[in-house]
Amino acid sequence: MLLSSSIWGRGRPVVAMDNALKPIRSVGGFYALALDTVVAMFTRPLAWREFFLQTWFVARVAIVPTLLLAIPFTVLVVFTLNVLLHEFGAADFSGTGAASASVTEIGPIVTVLVVAGTGATAMCADLGARTIRDELDALRVMGVDPVHRLVVPRVLAATVVAVSLVSLVTFVGLAGSFGFAVFVQDVTPGAFAAGLTLFTGLPDILLGLVKGALFGLSAALIACYKGMSVRKGPQGVGNAVNETVVYSFIALFVINVVATAVYYTSVK
Repeated sequence: MLLSSSIWGRGRPVVAMDNALKPIRSVGGFYALALDTVVAMFTRPLAWREFFLQTWFVARVAIVPTLLLAIPFTVLVVFTLNVLLHEFGAADFSGTGAASASVTEIGPIVTVLVVAGTGATAMCADLGARTIRDELDALRVMGVDPVHRLVVPRVLAATVVAVSLVSLVTFVGLAGSFGFAVFVQDVTPGAFAAGLTLFTGLPDILLGLVKGALFGLSAALIACYKGMSVRKGPQGVGNAVNETVVYSFIALFVINVVATAVYYTSVK
């Protein structure tokens, strides 16, 4: 009894230390995978077939939810702005707020919410299933790098689709804002159109596209890392999918704050 208690007492600090170091190991593993992915992007040959399949898959599962989510988001912002502008007697400037919000914020955010919730989770589940079936180890035994063969096409596909959807969401958001402002809140169509370019120009459009690329890149990297580090069988795959969504949303807000702050302090 004393011997077992002594062994248990000695083991508890080791377990506590291991639990304390687990987040640090996870962060280190994620950055190692990110660096390997960047290096593998410039290694030939690229798995073009896998890239096109993943691009089509992410676009197919994300395009309809993205468009359906873009309209209420934009209408909500335009409605809030127009109520404020009506109070100041400046309702004709509703197009200015709609353009700024749709281009720099709503387009990238709506895009990554859907991409992270659909495409990234599917990537995580696919790689997690391959991991627990030891397919990734089999690839390494055959001399095939799983990062170059599986991760790089998925990361590039998510980035390309995110940038493309940002443009589409921005257009749909502006069209929905125009219809809501003109037909519901009685804003003059010419005044709405004239206000679109008052504060929004090419740098703001580039900011939105860069945000979309960063969001898609980070969501795909998180999904691939969680999928390739799955443990505890099928239950671990489910946990990894849930963690992918949570971490992707956290990364979304961190990247959004940093990118917006850098843009407005250096460009504006």
